[in-house]
Amino acid sequence: MLKRLLPLALATFAVGTDGFVIAGLLPSIGADLGVSTPAAGQLVTVFALTMAVSAPVVGALTSGLDRRSALLIALGVFVLGNAGTALGTTYETVMAARIVTAVGAGVITSAASGTAAALAPPERRGRALAFVMGGLTSATALGLPLGTLIGRADWHVTLWAVAGIGLLAAAGIAVGLPRVTLPAASLSDRLRPLAQGRVLALLAVTTLAFLGTYTLYTYIAPALRNATGGAATPLTLALLAWGVGTLAGNIAAGRLVDRFAAGHVLTGALGLATLTLAVTPLATRTLASALVWAVFWGVSTGVVVPQQHRLVAFSPAAAPVLLGLNSSALYVGVALGGGLGGLAQQWFAVTPAGLGPVAAGVTALALL
Repeated sequence: MLKRLLPLALATFAVGTDGFVIAGLLPSIGADLGVSTPAAGQLVTVFALTMAVSAPVVGALTSGLDRRSALLIALGVFVLGNAGTALGTTYETVMAARIVTAVGAGVITSAASGTAAALAPPERRGRALAFVMGGLTSATALGLPLGTLIGRADWHVTLWAVAGIGLLAAAGIAVGLPRVTLPAASLSDRLRPLAQGRVLALLAVTTLAFLGTYTLYTYIAPALRNATGGAATPLTLALLAWGVGTLAGNIAAGRLVDRFAAGHVLTGALGLATLTLAVTPLATRTLASALVWAVFWGVSTGVVVPQQHRLVAFSPAAAPVLLGLNSSALYVGVALGGGLGGLAQQWFAVTPAGLGPVAAGVTALALL
C-alpha cells in the first residue's frame, strides 16, 4: 500500500511547495517585478481562485481517464506553468504562468485524494488520506522553509526546483501507481451535490477555515517582521516551526478520525486555530514566542483530513466528486483570504500582524 501511495504524496508535496512557498517570497517577488507586497499577494489569490474554478471543469474533462493518466497530464501542465513562472520577468507574465500552473495543480490534489480513498480499505482510509495529504503538510515543513531560504537569493531558483519536484512525482506515478479507474462524472454530476444542504454546510466549513488561515498566511513574511527583523534565516526558522506543527497536526488528525468522530476532531482544530490567531500581535513580538506560536498554529491547520473523512463517509460512492468539490472550496478560501488580507491592509491600514485577529474572527465562524 505504501508504495502505491508514495508517488501520490510526492505529487501533493510538489503542489504544496508551489502553493505555500510563494507567500514567503512575496517581498522578493514584489521588488523584482516592481509591485507592492499586497499586489504581489494577488498572485496567491488568482492562483487559488483558478484552482477552485478549474478543478471541477478539468476534473470532468479527465474523469473518463484512469487516475494515472489524469495525474500525468496534470503534472505536465503543472511543470510547464512553474517553468513559465521562473522565466517570467513582468507581473503580467508571472500572473499568466500562475494561472496555467493552477489548472494542473487543481486536478492533482483532488485526483490524488480520490485515488488514495479508492486504494485503501475503509478502516484505514483516514490514515491513507493523511499520508497522501501529508505531501502538502510535508511541503510546509520542508519545502516551504527551504524554498524561502533559497528564494531570498533568487526566487526564480525556487520555482525551477518546484518544477523539478513535479517531474519526479510524474516519474513515480508512471512507474509505481497502478491503473485506477473511477466512475466518470460530467460537470453537472460534479456540481449536483451542491444542491444538498448538508454538502454545502460541509464545504462552507472548509472555505471559512482556509479563508481564516490565508488572511494571515499570505502575508506571513511581513507579519513576522518584528520577530525576524526582516532576515531570511529567522523567517525560515519560523516557517519550519509552522510546517512541523502542520505535519504533526495532519498525522494526529489522520489517526484521530479513525478512532473518533471526525466532527469532534475538526471542532478541536478550529478552536485551537481561533485562539492562536487571536494572539498573533502579542505572540509575534519576539522570535522565541513566534516560534512557539507558529507550532501551535501549524497543529491547528489539520482540518483537511477530518473534512475529507466526513465527505467520504457522507456518500462513499460519490467520494471522488465530493473530494473534488472540497478542493475547490479549500482554494476559494485561499483566494478570498489573500484578497481579504490585502484589502484590510490597503483600505483599513491593518498591520500584517494585525491580520491575525481578523483571521481568528473568520475562523470562529466555521465553528458556528
